[in-house]
Amino acid sequence: MLIPQLIMLDKLRKQPRSTPPRRRRRPPRALAALRNRRLWRRQLTNVAFLIAGIFSAALGLKGFLLPNGFIDGGVTGISLLIARVFGLPLPLLIVLINIPFVVLGYFQIDRLFAFKTLLTILGLAGVLVVVSFPILTQDKLLISVFGGFFLGAGIGLAMRGGGVLDGTEILAVYLSKKTSLTIGDIILGLNILIFVVAAVVLSFETALYSILAYLAASKTIDFIIDGIEEYTGVTIVSGRSDAIRRMITEKLGRGATVYSGKRGYGVRGELPQAVDIVFTVITRLELGRLTDEVEKIDRSAFLVMHSVKETKGGVIKKRPLH
Repeated sequence: MLIPQLIMLDKLRKQPRSTPPRRRRRPPRALAALRNRRLWRRQLTNVAFLIAGIFSAALGLKGFLLPNGFIDGGVTGISLLIARVFGLPLPLLIVLINIPFVVLGYFQIDRLFAFKTLLTILGLAGVLVVVSFPILTQDKLLISVFGGFFLGAGIGLAMRGGGVLDGTEILAVYLSKKTSLTIGDIILGLNILIFVVAAVVLSFETALYSILAYLAASKTIDFIIDGIEEYTGVTIVSGRSDAIRRMITEKLGRGATVYSGKRGYGVRGELPQAVDIVFTVITRLELGRLTDEVEKIDRSAFLVMHSVKETKGGVIKKRPLH
């Protein structure tokens, strides 16, 4: 059996090796058009998320919570509480109370984020004024659960689109930088204060149902965002790793670690070339901006993302929203 195998190996060696076909480079105009199409597609997806979030939150408010006097946590809960006690219009309160947090987000997070948040809040106020939703149930338990569900789904969808319907998270991000408290601790403390006031001003039963609505909303947000409290580790493999590293450290202000690696197998076949691999840990709010910036530098860069439970040390932003 050995001799036939040697003969076959010799024949294989003598056969001309087939070279992989060269990829035709696209002209610059085609690349620019493709990049513009991807950008427009991403923006349209974000707009769809924002619109769906606005209508879902409006349904949770006008179809469940507001007609029955229940409230939620955060700025929305404060607006509902003031509207219930003083009889002021809820859409106006939502806009006015959120404006300081939008300004804070402009300086603390990102200009585009603050702009999207402002448009989302104005859109929610407009839908609450113009669109009428039917009262779907009179059962208090169903009102709490499904009111919180639709409100939480609206907040989560808006966050998927790059905006926020509730400014409490922005305040929590700012306070977490000034104190040793985590964002979760700050949000929890603010909501406890809101529900205590609701128990005193409204009734203890209303406060309990409102807490149930808040829990349903928070769990729905976690389900839609898929763990936004967790850090995200991003591994970037690119031939322009140094430019990507500088972008992360200089433009995003985050830390980065560079590994020395070697390419294994790519679209052109075997590529045993040395390459630097960039690793960074960011928050989910920064993930969209990071991917956009990486795509501007290297459209063919390979990114691997995974959740990180906890970190310590380094140049890492504290836990973000929710």
